[in-house]
Amino acid sequence: MTQQNSVTNILFAGLGGQGVLKASDICAEAAFRAGLDIKKSELHGMSQRGGSVTSDVRFGKEVFSPMIPEGEADVLVVLEATQVEPNQHQLRKGGITILPTAVDESQLENKKSLNVALLGALSVHLDIPEQCWLDALHANLAEKLHAMNDKAFALGRASKMV
Repeated sequence: MTQQNSVTNILFAGLGGQGVLKASDICAEAAFRAGLDIKKSELHGMSQRGGSVTSDVRFGKEVFSPMIPEGEADVLVVLEATQVEPNQHQLRKGGITILPTAVDESQLENKKSLNVALLGALSVHLDIPEQCWLDALHANLAEKLHAMNDKAFALGRASKMV
């Protein structure tokens, strides 16, 4: 999906406590490790009370703004199905929506790893080497969580439901 002279726009959406911001941090770092220019923005809303949280991640050869222009998200990654409708307008025509159903949550060691599993599902659509993703995961998570989240990421990459 990433082209040399274009900007890739990814919108992460969910509820407070689901790991939306952590997922966007990992995505941004993976793109950075791949040598891309990145910009990131986030909107917390009522996140402390389970309210809506969104984060824009933009990367490419050169990125000027952290905010995704209306209707130009290439991918919408949703951690909570109720967040599709309020954010669908951000997705460009022909864009990809990755829903929580993209992975079988019963196969996750910990349900809190859903955000990482969805990153795995996202990763197959982007021209970022898998090792960049894994290095970004490890840089953003405590060492005791690496093995569990490596498995969650692999589950998402293997998903055929995207």
